[in-house]
Amino acid sequence: MTADPVLVDVTDGVATITLNRPDAMNSLDIATKVALRDAVHAVANDDAVRCVVLTGTGRAFCVGQDLKEHITILQSRSSDVLFSTVDEHYNPIVTALATMQKPVIAAVNGVAAGAGASLALACDLRILADTAGFNFAFAGVALSCDTGSSWTLPRLVGREKALELLYFPSTVDAEEARRIGLASRVVPAADLAATTTELAGRLAAGPTVAYASIRSSVAYSAEHSFTESLAFEGKMMTRTGATHDHSAAVESFVVKQKPVFEGR
Repeated sequence: MTADPVLVDVTDGVATITLNRPDAMNSLDIATKVALRDAVHAVANDDAVRCVVLTGTGRAFCVGQDLKEHITILQSRSSDVLFSTVDEHYNPIVTALATMQKPVIAAVNGVAAGAGASLALACDLRILADTAGFNFAFAGVALSCDTGSSWTLPRLVGREKALELLYFPSTVDAEEARRIGLASRVVPAADLAATTTELAGRLAAGPTVAYASIRSSVAYSAEHSFTESLAFEGKMMTRTGATHDHSAAVESFVVKQKPVFEGR
């Protein structure tokens, strides 16, 4: 029996989405892209999920497009299938990762290359195993960048460094990734799961609407003026001020107790 290419587990408010093609370094064939798209959208719309973790099995996080399938399709001269995948799979996946109303963590267990690297960049936080790394491999196979990396990469490392990484693909190891802003934390590989679980648990127990509003505000400010961003912040403050979690937090503060957030 063929294993599911994408696994989803929801425990204590944390949805863990695991790419599960270890023998193919979690490369993305059509079946995997469909399963990943459906999984990401499902957890984004599940009110019981308050934090999402994206990770992989085996020695790779995700090496991007499955080039074996890619070659087969090229040779079949059905090239429309190759490039419709951007609109049908990659863009919906990365949009959901980047815009869902809850925090998203990439637990990067190994190499993240091409679209795999782009998927990690769409997450709020990237926790890297010390054996992991990034490779923006697109130009190496004579393709442009995709899956949002033209937007996320320069915002993390600056325009010039982004172009360098895209023009001259090479593996950026975990410590270098942390130094240039691609990783939030680097931990020993053996500690990746425990570190991610602890961090995801903290986020899942937090004020979900506040996190969503902060996420939206930061994204909005990247494309709008200071004045427009102030106005948007005001809307988000009104939104969060009306939540149960805000009322509970204020009441807890007054009586010097730790608040319990319900995510609403």
